[in-house]
Amino acid sequence: MTLHLPGADGTLRPYEPRTEPRAVTPGSAFTSRTVFSAAHVVADPYADVSPDSPAAVDWDATLAFRRHLWSHGLGVAEAMDTAQRGMGLDWAGAVELIRRSAAEAKAAGGRIACGVGTDQLTGGTLAEVRAAYEEQLAVVEESGAQAILMASRALAATAQSPDDYLEVYGHLLRQTTEPVILHWLGPMFDPALEGYWGSSDLDAATDTFLEVIAAHPDRIDGIKVSLLDAQREIDLRRRLPRGVRCHTGDDFHYPELIAGDDQGFSHALLGIFDPLGPLAAEAFRVLDTGNTDGFRALLDPTVELSRHLFQAPTRFYKTGVVFLARLAGHQSHFTMVGGLQSARSLPHSARAYELADTLGLFPDPKLAEDRMRTLLHLYGVTP
Repeated sequence: MTLHLPGADGTLRPYEPRTEPRAVTPGSAFTSRTVFSAAHVVADPYADVSPDSPAAVDWDATLAFRRHLWSHGLGVAEAMDTAQRGMGLDWAGAVELIRRSAAEAKAAGGRIACGVGTDQLTGGTLAEVRAAYEEQLAVVEESGAQAILMASRALAATAQSPDDYLEVYGHLLRQTTEPVILHWLGPMFDPALEGYWGSSDLDAATDTFLEVIAAHPDRIDGIKVSLLDAQREIDLRRRLPRGVRCHTGDDFHYPELIAGDDQGFSHALLGIFDPLGPLAAEAFRVLDTGNTDGFRALLDPTVELSRHLFQAPTRFYKTGVVFLARLAGHQSHFTMVGGLQSARSLPHSARAYELADTLGLFPDPKLAEDRMRTLLHLYGVTP
């Protein structure tokens, strides 16, 4: 049945929903690339909370979604910005999320890496930043998960020079028990990270980032780059020490970065692989056969949806991710921790639905249509 979806210009336009889902089959992990999906958390819709309250999480639905990702062969990047770290999920909630998800990963045989940051701080000295990182690193390592050293708002606010970054990261890397993933998150994802690595000049910041890696290559399994600049990522990965992998976090250019060129390729750690999980897995199984063109044929059409979800202000992409999880049947409601379900407009959500439905992302297209229709009614639209 036709839906009438509101566009950015305020007018309604007809859309005929898909009637059949895309056929996808769960399977094991991939052989050609290491692939993580940064996963969202499911809020408890019945909790009596305000936007300033600690996160109330529906643990059953949150862990079920991680099992869904593992069943398709994807690793889970846990307690990252996709899980609303620093945007509704505080450190106390992240601790529980890390411990629960790591235990679930062990039971399911799934791969997991967890974010280590300093979000128990709002400011502080360099010594306090180091101590906050150490506290979080201990939690992740004790859980049995791989650590992802995330960019720190507190360090960005406290550091006076590139040397401060070299000192803090060097201190941490010398004490990790297993090689970590080093994460560079750009200010489009978090404005508080402007000038990370000691400079707003990205060439200078890149040099400092590479200096950290060059000093500790045996402690770094890989890096994750989220700058939405494909050529900068390519240039950076070509300068990495042998054995240090580059995981793309570029939700605008991921197909070509993962496919690579004659000088190398990127692995993946992406928020867009939360809604794209089964389709992305299908593409990676094709890539495992050496069929790069087939990989691109499956993944290239998803970029329009990704660019839509991650459009500025980029940090609110989580709203679209959770909205699509609701339409796909992974949760019974569209409630987010911190009240972030209000961060995108109805036309934005309608376009996300249309693009996702066209791609065949919904296991039950009729359920997705009915839930989209309900949302339209809520906003006073006669669909």
